[in-house]
Order: sequence, then structure tokens, then C-alpha cells
Amino acid sequence: MKLQLALDRLTDNECREILEDTIEAVDWIEVGTGVIKEYGMDIVRNIRSRYPDAVIVADMKTCDAGEHEAVQAFKAGADITTVMAYSADQTITDMVDVSREYNTRVMVDLLGVTEQERIHELERLGVDLVSLHFGKDMQKSGSMDQSLFDLVKNSSMEVAVAGGINLHSLPDVLPHRPDTLIVGGAITKQKDRKKAAKQIKEAIKHYETYNTHRCT
Repeated sequence: MKLQLALDRLTDNECREILEDTIEAVDWIEVGTGVIKEYGMDIVRNIRSRYPDAVIVADMKTCDAGEHEAVQAFKAGADITTVMAYSADQTITDMVDVSREYNTRVMVDLLGVTEQERIHELERLGVDLVSLHFGKDMQKSGSMDQSLFDLVKNSSMEVAVAGGINLHSLPDVLPHRPDTLIVGGAITKQKDRKKAAKQIKEAIKHYETYNTHRCT
């Protein structure tokens, strides 16, 4: 399982400092929607310049003008960009087509999706990466709804999961074996961010090692 660090609701300087502290523990860097709205593609370009070998996710949350926004993200240096699942099929198809031209990827954000039929439709559109998303506003009313994972049962797509994940909620999430865990505040809001990132990464590794040994 990969650890994706979500940089959101932060200043440019905070993003820089957090990455310096945590880069050794994270697998993917997410430039969050709020940060992109504040600083535009420049911040994606700057992170790409500083970390040329990193996997960068530009969380554009595109819902229209898919081709244009995908080109924006990929030209700026993103490896992955995001589109909302409720977008028109044409929007998603256009972004998938652009990603193939740039040898990059599109992650479809499943926020608001409640029916498996949409998952099947996304697969037919050529999508191979989705994000189960327990939204920020939804988190105010309680912990992550575990039924979210039912949406992607028997799916062939890679699955990322986001939604207030921290050390305490990891035991509820890890048994579902998502391909990527997206963590924001549990790292970025901590006093010792380096330690927080390392602890989460080690917890993932420990779970994988322990359960691999149990299966062999």
C-alpha cells in the first residue's frame, strides 16, 4: 500500500516545509484542490522542480472541460490528475485520452457515488484508478462509512481512499487493502510531521508484513 500525502488548506511555504520533513516517508505527493485554487499550476511546477522523481497528484477535481484541465495539470508536471465521478462521461473520456498521450493517469473521485453501476460505467470508460472519498464536510458527522468499500468490491481498478485517516482509524481501513491511503491532517497538522509520516508508513508496512506472513 502506498502513502499519499495530501497538501491542502496550506500556504506555499507550509507545503515546502512539510515536504522537506516528510518526503522520505511518502510515496505520492498530492497538491490539494485548495492549494491549486490559491496558487494555480505554479505550485505543481515548483514541486516538480524540487522533486523530479516524485509521483505528483494534482487534485483538480475536474467536473467539466476535462481535456483542457488535464492538459494543464500534465504540462505542469503532474503524474496524476483527478476528475469527479459525477462528471459527464465525455469529460472523463477526454481526460483518459489526454493521459494516454502524456503517459500519465487519471484518478476518478467517487465522492457522492452510491451505486455500483457507476463503477462499472467508469471501467467501461477506461478508468483504472479511483478514489473512495469520505468528504471533509462528511467527516464532521462521524467516522468513515465502511460501506464505501462495497462500491469497489470485485473491481479491477486501483483504489485509493481518503477521509480523515489517522493512526487511530488505520485498523479500520487497512483490512480493506486499498492500493493507496491518502492522509492529510494526521501528518500536516502535527507538531512533529516527520515522526507522524514515519509512524503511519511504518503502521502500513507492519500490517502488510504481518498479514503476508499469516497467508504463507
